[in-house]
Amino acid sequence: MARVSAQAQAPTQARVSLRERKKQLTYRAISDAAVAMFLERGFDKVSVAEVAAAADISKPTLFRYFPAKEDLALHRFADREDEAARVVGGRAPGASPLEALRRHFLAGLDRRDPATGLCDAPQVLAFHRLLYGTPSLVARLYAYQGRSEAALARALGGGVSARLAAGQVIAVLRILAEENWRRIDAGESADRVYARAVQAAEEAFVQLRSGLEPEGRG
Repeated sequence: MARVSAQAQAPTQARVSLRERKKQLTYRAISDAAVAMFLERGFDKVSVAEVAAAADISKPTLFRYFPAKEDLALHRFADREDEAARVVGGRAPGASPLEALRRHFLAGLDRRDPATGLCDAPQVLAFHRLLYGTPSLVARLYAYQGRSEAALARALGGGVSARLAAGQVIAVLRILAEENWRRIDAGESADRVYARAVQAAEEAFVQLRSGLEPEGRG
């Protein structure tokens, strides 16, 4: 009997997984179509109706996937909202949360992860210019980062102390990425910025570890 139940459940699980994969593919297809239009004409000059038409769906259907126009451009950040929390939750035995986050960020610099700001691929540069050049997208990005902060606070145990720590960590990661992006946007290559980016990250995590006013300073 148990064997029959397991066999009956397996196709259902496969169907659910397939539905989820199709849903994610739809999200990506709509977002990619929107970003292409935003890059070509500017975020404010493209209407939601035009995006829906390009994706061959109705406006109501589009809004079921993306509650706000800004979410069309920021979808690629959605699956990274809980990244810091996942790093803390999956850290190696004996590693502190801060050390796990430090290693993760340095690894991102090594592989030129766009999330670290240290990426000079043309398509990434174009997207970042769209993002940082559009006030409504920047404002929406802060909402995403707020959810990252909340997820990290939960991973750190919750409570005021965890929220304070999470707020500092997410702010540091944001500032490091923005500084890397600023230098690359000014014309430097990712390879040229790399050494300074690593140094800045190391200094930032030392400051996080020691606090703004280490003991012994008046």
